[in-house]
Amino acid sequence: MKKYIVLTVLFILPIVAYMFFATASHNSLFLPVISKNHTELSNEFVSLNGEKVVLDKNITVLGFPGSNIEEVKANLFNLNQKIYNKYGGFKDFQMVMILPDGNQEKIKAIMLEFRRLSNDLKNWHFLFGKPEAIETYYNTFKFKNKLDAFTGSPFVYILDKEKSLRGRKGQKIKGKVEYRECYNTISAAELHNEMSDDVKILLREYRLALKKNKRKDDFRDKIEQEVIKK
Repeated sequence: MKKYIVLTVLFILPIVAYMFFATASHNSLFLPVISKNHTELSNEFVSLNGEKVVLDKNITVLGFPGSNIEEVKANLFNLNQKIYNKYGGFKDFQMVMILPDGNQEKIKAIMLEFRRLSNDLKNWHFLFGKPEAIETYYNTFKFKNKLDAFTGSPFVYILDKEKSLRGRKGQKIKGKVEYRECYNTISAAELHNEMSDDVKILLREYRLALKKNKRKDDFRDKIEQEVIKK
């Protein structure tokens, strides 16, 4: 009798565990919407290279580094290494950083250093404007965090193609309901783990939509394959 019990435990428990984790993975196919109908980028902001930058129809990592460039330089490198280098090849993916006018030369110097680490920087966009215009635009999102005295913040946000804020809410972790609307660029670990996973989920979400419409995209296919492997 004990022999059959042991055999049952050995065979049944792994199946139950697999079904549990498979369900969790399925629930992570879509990244929750935190808020909708956000405002397009202001015409008051001018890009570093003079190109037109918009949020609409792009998956955007939006940030407000501020004017204290030396202090946030490491944060930008974290973003480049942990997020951009993984997903920058996706044609509708972009990094948009908005900061006070007068910091163009400092950002150009940072971009020169980025070029030693990244092959293609075309989806990195830095926009410049007056501090009060940045503050006004930032406040339209009603984020929980506020900008500091340098019109900056260490946090970045994920916006989808409809300009909706994406993040985490309602998922229970260790008995607590998780809520996340932003990611701390000071922490390379947080970008590497939580943020990278969430960007990956959002990319897969659009990949599934494309598959449903019987369209193909090689880069999205590659992302999906990487997700399955991990």
